[in-house]
Amino acid sequence: MESTDKLTDTNAILAYLYETFPLCFIAEGETKPLKIGLFQDLAERLADDSKVSKTQLRVALRRYTSSWRYLKGVKTGAKRIDLDGSECGELEQEHIDHAQATLKESQEKAKAKRQAQAPKNAPKKPVKKAAPKRAPVKKERPAPVAAPVVKLEPAKLEELKQKQRVNVKLGATPVPGVVTDINKEDVHVQLDTGLTIKVRVEHILL
Repeated sequence: MESTDKLTDTNAILAYLYETFPLCFIAEGETKPLKIGLFQDLAERLADDSKVSKTQLRVALRRYTSSWRYLKGVKTGAKRIDLDGSECGELEQEHIDHAQATLKESQEKAKAKRQAQAPKNAPKKPVKKAAPKRAPVKKERPAPVAAPVVKLEPAKLEELKQKQRVNVKLGATPVPGVVTDINKEDVHVQLDTGLTIKVRVEHILL
């Protein structure tokens, strides 16, 4: 019988990789170039793991290595790393050139898409003739009310409790979930995606 815990969402699989191989897959900030052939190492390391399939792993790995954050990290002086974060070779110039070209092309496509979605040929407002000037009438306008801004703050261990709704820092966007267990500074959170992960308290936002 196939496990009901199998992950199918690419974001959930990436979150699983961030948790399982934190020295290799960087959840936020600058990333490091990955070892050539890392997919095979990954498939072998997770061969007995029923949560992910090779197909989904390949999709998640492609998403990770095609992100702007990763492509920016493929630069002169950077070292490739393996699943355990150990350096395993210099970057070749052709790989650096390819990454930068891919990044530029991706950014240009994103810019063109934004421009295409902008209103085209917006009708110009007709120019009104200036009306005769009248003495200005002062009207008291109510002060504009600023819309509330929801800002997430880092959680404190003593504030957390089981079954509490929280957000977990995984990459650029916090992922919502529920606290299932607290063990010293390690917090177990079941994400809304269905994945249960263990994170340090400094990665919890309220």
